[in-house]
Amino acid sequence: MARRLIQLYLGLAAYGVSMAMLLYAQLGLMPWDVLHQGLALRSGWPMGRMAILVGALVLLAWIPIRQKPGLGTVSNVVVIGLVFDATLAWIGSALDDAGLATRIGLLLGGIVLNGLATAAYIGARFGPGPRDGLMTGLARRTGRSVRLVRTVIEGSALGVGFALGGTLGIGTLVYALAIGPVIQALLPWFDRAPKVAASTAPLAATAE
Repeated sequence: MARRLIQLYLGLAAYGVSMAMLLYAQLGLMPWDVLHQGLALRSGWPMGRMAILVGALVLLAWIPIRQKPGLGTVSNVVVIGLVFDATLAWIGSALDDAGLATRIGLLLGGIVLNGLATAAYIGARFGPGPRDGLMTGLARRTGRSVRLVRTVIEGSALGVGFALGGTLGIGTLVYALAIGPVIQALLPWFDRAPKVAASTAPLAATAE
């Protein structure tokens, strides 16, 4: 239990840092962060706090589809956004004028760290993130595939975020193509459950 708790919170903290790395890369954000950034730009709120608000609203959407949150679900809503804002405050404007090579390094490093953080979070087995739980819950209730439901929800979040001014770019595409294989490669490091139970892990694609 102690190992799993440490793994959970280190994973969530690393996820928040990876979000900041992708933001500083200025090459495009992951789909949900495009929405978070767009809402933050319109509201004047810090992006991390906006991520917390969106996560809480998504969690409320679990009620009609009868999803039950776990410790990891609630922790996900709070910890990632706080760590993200703290990371931005610590780094400040130091990377605002970074060259292209540095930005590419931040992008690739952010994707790898995000995959590692997601694998750690999923492997701790304290419940899905609010966005993953919404996707799997809707798939179960509607009878549609997880892939279809995920595509519709993330595509909608991406479209709305971009319309609000969120950053969409080549990094968004690279993230979408790379994050699944990265998580799949790293998940065995963190998931110590029996192989039969571990077969359900691919349902959760990200820590969100």
